[in-house]
Amino acid sequence: QVQLVESGGGLVQAEGSLRLSCTASGRTFSSYSIGWFRQAPGKEREFVAIITRGAATTYYADSVQGRFTVSRDNAKNTAYLLMNSLKPEDTAVYYCAARSGFGTPTATLSYNYWGQGTQVTVSS
Repeated sequence: QVQLVESGGGLVQAEGSLRLSCTASGRTFSSYSIGWFRQAPGKEREFVAIITRGAATTYYADSVQGRFTVSRDNAKNTAYLLMNSLKPEDTAVYYCAARSGFGTPTATLSYNYWGQGTQVTVSS
């Protein structure tokens, strides 16, 4: 089992940047692919990005492609989501999630473990 804790959320103006962190404890972090999701009020949780176990592959939702970058440091048991050029529509609670399988799935059901989320608010 792995436990995930997100941090780095906050309030930022439009066009600003934030970097979220997802720190894991428990079983070997490097064994898991890490996905990032977000959920805005009244909306379903949606896929944002994923980085595979060896960081060989990353994949992004169209809405964040070119603005967000996902990375990981297995030595620190931490994954990151760097968010640039933020827009008010990026406002949401952001979650990281871990999965042990292959591929780059976007469905929430494909992920085994979840963090508690961190709030990101982008003001216009």
